[in-house]
Amino acid sequence: MLNALIVVFRESLEAMLVIGVLLAWIARQPNPAALRRGLWAGVGAGLGLALALGFATFAAQSQMQGEALEKFQVGMVLFAAGLIVQMVLWMHRHGRHMRRELEAQAGRAAGALGIGAVAALAVAREGAETVVFLYGLGLESQGGDRLGLLAAALAGFALAAATGALVARGARFLSYRTLFAVSEILLLVIASSLLMAGVDRMIGLDWLPPLLDPVWDSSTLLDDGSGAGRLLADFAGYRARPSASLLLAYAAFWSFALWRLRRSAKPVS
Repeated sequence: MLNALIVVFRESLEAMLVIGVLLAWIARQPNPAALRRGLWAGVGAGLGLALALGFATFAAQSQMQGEALEKFQVGMVLFAAGLIVQMVLWMHRHGRHMRRELEAQAGRAAGALGIGAVAALAVAREGAETVVFLYGLGLESQGGDRLGLLAAALAGFALAAATGALVARGARFLSYRTLFAVSEILLLVIASSLLMAGVDRMIGLDWLPPLLDPVWDSSTLLDDGSGAGRLLADFAGYRARPSASLLLAYAAFWSFALWRLRRSAKPVS
């Protein structure tokens, strides 16, 4: 549940930041009322596109069964993990220039329709990413857990709205830069958990050899089926009895992610 809260919080906060930047730019223009209407129409269109993707995803799943469904679900879990990494790396490299880039796009847009298109694309992107992430997380939940997932997602949205309002009002103890820096690490931890779930599924389906299974057994110290071990397993991909393939995938993920983060920290030329 914590995973869903963090993902929705981060994605919603990014969308709200985009809307806030565009609203600030619109307030400085000679005809702000028409541009503001175009902005909110674009926000509505972006949300509609994201919801359409959600319906399409579940409709596609409902038409599949057996091995085709397994392939689809494994693919979505791995895609969600990769998308989180891509989003974190992109924001790490370009986040500091987002305001300038958005204002430049708004300046090039043709009136209210153009502003609406900029807003629609930005909101649809964040919404589509959220749909993919929640679908990937939902595959690891069953029954009542999915209601908890929905509650956590709603809580994440509410927290993002409250955070955005505090930052906009100049709260000294909050800043977008600090929030994004902390959430980057948390999102990468969630991505590693999704990757572990995908690798587990592929091993269980005999699509990937375990190599050595298990490498160790720490279930007597911290069982991954209940309590704190289950929480750590869901959030960070902890396994009490990991296979060698799982450990190799985990090591490769963090080696790649940290290497790319260091490269992304270099100024854009």
